[in-house]
Amino acid sequence: MNDKVFYSVAALIALGMVALSLVWPQGLGVRSPAPFGHAIELPDQVRAERERAERKEKRHAEEAAERAARAQAQAEGDAASAAPVN
Repeated sequence: MNDKVFYSVAALIALGMVALSLVWPQGLGVRSPAPFGHAIELPDQVRAERERAERKEKRHAEEAAERAARAQAQAEGDAASAAPVN
């Protein structure tokens, strides 16, 4: 094979591989840079499950705060009723 043909083809293949590496996603699951990649869109079901979990967690936190406030108020009421009156 002629050297001029071989090195020309090798250079074109190398340039093609470099161009491909610029648009191919990098790493495991990572999107390509802005001009080539697409925005990550979650399916509606996944989004709904995450929102449901957030609401549940928030509700549990509010309930725990209410229980703590009731317990504190009851403790203060017990302390006030147990104090001697002059």
